[in-house]
Amino acid sequence: MNKSQAKKYLHEINKAKPKHLTSDRLSREMGIYPEIIREQLSFFEPMMLMDLDINIRDLVPAIEAYIEEEEAKVEKKPRVVIRKSEVEQYNSVSDFVYQKFTINGLVARDIVLTETDLKMLRKIVEEELQRVAKKNKKRGKKAR
Repeated sequence: MNKSQAKKYLHEINKAKPKHLTSDRLSREMGIYPEIIREQLSFFEPMMLMDLDINIRDLVPAIEAYIEEEEAKVEKKPRVVIRKSEVEQYNSVSDFVYQKFTINGLVARDIVLTETDLKMLRKIVEEELQRVAKKNKKRGKKAR
């Protein structure tokens, strides 16, 4: 059971009119086989597989708690934005590599690039490719 499935079931349960809602009745509302509904909702009530007459409305608090718990797990990371001024600090890809990967002139192999560094490197590479393409276009050659 995932969060989107739980939300669908919660929506359909709340939309249904009968006070005593069984898996058979819910299957007619949703267009899904009752066996599948019982199997998926057994996540909240294990007896659902054996007792066909369980009121599904009793599961609403458990489903809502599950949805809230799943939404609390998701952390939204702020979007990484690279400004042109940050990219202009580096003349070329080799300058970026030299500044990020060397310590006192020696290459440090244990350095790990962050997401910001990777996006900056991508922008630097794209700019350098554009410069090479312009240069080759002036000469009348194809860029490789």
